[in-house]
Amino acid sequence: MHSTLPAQRAATQRAIASGVSKRPLAVVKQQRDIRMASNIRDVFNFSAGPAMLPVEVLEQTQRDTLNYSGTGMSVMEMSHRSKAFDGIIKQAEADLRTLLSIPDNYKVLFVQGGASTQFAAIPLNFTQEGDTVDYIVTGAWSKKAYEEAQKFGLNVNLAAKGDNKSVPARDAWKLSPEAKYVHYCDNETIGGVEFQGAPDVGDVPLIADMSSNFLSKPVDVSKYAMIYAGAQKNIGPSGVVIAIVREDLLGKARPICPTMLNYTVAAENGSMYNTPPCW
Repeated sequence: MHSTLPAQRAATQRAIASGVSKRPLAVVKQQRDIRMASNIRDVFNFSAGPAMLPVEVLEQTQRDTLNYSGTGMSVMEMSHRSKAFDGIIKQAEADLRTLLSIPDNYKVLFVQGGASTQFAAIPLNFTQEGDTVDYIVTGAWSKKAYEEAQKFGLNVNLAAKGDNKSVPARDAWKLSPEAKYVHYCDNETIGGVEFQGAPDVGDVPLIADMSSNFLSKPVDVSKYAMIYAGAQKNIGPSGVVIAIVREDLLGKARPICPTMLNYTVAAENGSMYNTPPCW
């Protein structure tokens, strides 16, 4: 058996020689870990990427890594068809429905590919070639969504374009009454442009990318045809997208829509057509 004691002794001797410590290395490490734990919230991440998670969530995750709820395995190891994981995804949906007061005529989907993949999935699910769609561009992310929609044989109307600093005045918008939907980004993480409420677009279905402010404030879901958000901004690690879709929009995907981008398939399979992101 290989022993690490000589290496530990050597490290301790180096620490003593450098004046760092005159205590055993194990004690030094333990005290360092305690200091790190006590200062764990001294770091705050305000970047536009993944957000920080609450300490209690990380601690519970740490405890559950080896043995989730008495199953003897972690969530990363268990079958997504198992009773344990079925309980996880159902509880996640129930929590979301409670937090946002989501009406019963909306499906809550857990899909993959990040919010950026939804830029393609949305036109594939809700339009046919030749249809008209409206896009409000207020920054980098809504611009990407607008550009992606142009790949699918649509009349993509740039209904309003901001200056990356503010939301264009509502009376300057040029909406299309025949549009299949109006798409906008509720909060642009790069420019910091945020809508203060759901824009009034009449009877046309309203679709919102809420990746960067999802669950940060109350939202009247009934004003939207669809809300989608990448989890990593506010509510968890990257890998899953929350899509809240009004039921009357489902079942209209193009025949060419890939199975994994089809919201109806996701809804019919409880978001588990294939192995979902589980962590």
